[in-house]
Amino acid sequence: MLDWAGIPPDESPHRGGPVGPYQQSHRLELYKKASEVLLETGAAYRCFCTPQRLELLKKDALRNRQTPRYDNRCRHLSSERVAEKLAQGSDYVVRFRLKEGVEPFHDLVYGWSKHEVATVEGDPVILKGDGFPTYHLANVVDDHHMGISHVLRGTEWLTSTSKHLLIYRAFGWDPPRFGHLPLLLNKDGSKLSKRQGDIFLEHFVQDGCLPEALLDIVTNCGSGFAGNQMGRTLEELILEFDVGRITTHSALLELDKLPEFNRIHLSQQIGDERLRRKLVMELQMQVEQVYGNRLVDREVLEKDYVERVLLLRKGHISRLKNLVAPEYSYLWVRPSVSREQLQTISAEVDEIGKLVIGLMEGQTAALTTEGLNEDLRGLQEQIRGTKYSSMMKLLRLALSGQQHGPSVAEMMVSLGPREVCERIKKALSN
Repeated sequence: MLDWAGIPPDESPHRGGPVGPYQQSHRLELYKKASEVLLETGAAYRCFCTPQRLELLKKDALRNRQTPRYDNRCRHLSSERVAEKLAQGSDYVVRFRLKEGVEPFHDLVYGWSKHEVATVEGDPVILKGDGFPTYHLANVVDDHHMGISHVLRGTEWLTSTSKHLLIYRAFGWDPPRFGHLPLLLNKDGSKLSKRQGDIFLEHFVQDGCLPEALLDIVTNCGSGFAGNQMGRTLEELILEFDVGRITTHSALLELDKLPEFNRIHLSQQIGDERLRRKLVMELQMQVEQVYGNRLVDREVLEKDYVERVLLLRKGHISRLKNLVAPEYSYLWVRPSVSREQLQTISAEVDEIGKLVIGLMEGQTAALTTEGLNEDLRGLQEQIRGTKYSSMMKLLRLALSGQQHGPSVAEMMVSLGPREVCERIKKALSN
């Protein structure tokens, strides 16, 4: 999904890099050695408490309306008792020994902060019984060995940072700079939830959302920029971004605005010749998927035709898939329209058809919507009993089988002179 969004990591399990491996399951020996260092210095200890005892502690705290916390029972075990437990093969986890008197740290977003974790929390587990680390140990060990200079993470980790700084100090390592980012919330202020279903990136991909539009709306909802405007590219976002501009206010995600963001970015891509080539291929595939067995004329899949459709609908559609929706079916398949349907609009159907066919067959220059609008008004003046609006209604029905849609002139430019003539002749003969 990061690759889809155009922001692939510089180093990752797929790309590799100089400080791998990049999967925790491949770094277990590193975490084990790190925990052994802390055990040797007395900064950590083995905890032999059973899950049953921990559950009783939790229930007791809740019954007394207190926040559940570990009572640090095993931090007081003698070395002889620990050796005895190990000899018996007792299961254990490794816990970090919290200390009072934490030092304040300067957060890049929230400023000076400190949390006396030892007074409100029990000693945290840093290595589980299965050999896997918890986040508290893994983030410190990984960031140190990978040379991380800045950590930007969600604000829910702000209160844990004092705990992580104690672990850095226990190792004798210099910590990175920390910046905690305000959360991204729903428009009504509620938290984004997996249960919503429609906030997964896969949903946006399937819905035809452009990655550029999703990046744009998320950054617009948030902060870190001098001002917010629609239509910014990734390159522009990178140039404008400043950590010092990030505010502590939660960002409200207004997804109802996403279609407009998508329309703007789609228009930009249609206007770029290189990006338009990619859109042409995508639209060709979508037309094939939706209308494959109904395509009487395969010429609608030709590059020039598809590109013409895109350029004419630029700014009018918010997603590429709009062009294969039923209202645009006329672009890809011929409608089934009878002479009787046209006659309910005007009795002069034959005369209108003859004039329009003559107009199309007499075209020598490339069609334009502006030029055709003038030509069609000129034709209407030659017909006594039919108003211009009725003539347009008749032609729209003959060309598309629909009563609404783009202007008749645009339809004619899209379809081209030969197809316009074919459709009118077909409708008159039905």
